[in-house]
Amino acid sequence: MSQSIEKEELLLSSIKDKFGDKVRELYVNPKRIKILVDRENILNVATFVRDLGFDQVISVGGTDFPKEDSFVVDYHLIGVEHEDLKKIIFDLSTKFPKNEPKTPTLMEVWPSAEYHEQETFEMLGIIFEGHPRMERLLLPEDWNDIPPLRKEFKLPSRLVEHGSS
Repeated sequence: MSQSIEKEELLLSSIKDKFGDKVRELYVNPKRIKILVDRENILNVATFVRDLGFDQVISVGGTDFPKEDSFVVDYHLIGVEHEDLKKIIFDLSTKFPKNEPKTPTLMEVWPSAEYHEQETFEMLGIIFEGHPRMERLLLPEDWNDIPPLRKEFKLPSRLVEHGSS
């Protein structure tokens, strides 16, 4: 038996009605919605999505796509205060070139994005413009290598030839 996605489709439709081709649907499934917006539009779209009832950031993740020379940042959102949104995970994504690794912070929309953005900054080197604390959170204080989740990062143990002393 297939699950209905009526609520998800209505939510997506209201976003598309408001923003038109500034929003690209990546998928709509039962309890899942994923859209992609340019970083220039992410703050306006995020505010609208929050006003629809998605009031909490549950995670922020970044992905390095070396073949495309780009990063994608995903905000995973839920609606804690709205019973009909609690089980829907909304993925708000933005994609941008690696040579311009920055996007606006969404802390003014969702204060719960603070530590998630800070971790993404530290692990991938993505700058969240306007974030008050773009500083180290998890890595050792003496870390002096590139961000460890970038694909070009190599573990020091893999740089040494095995069997040599």
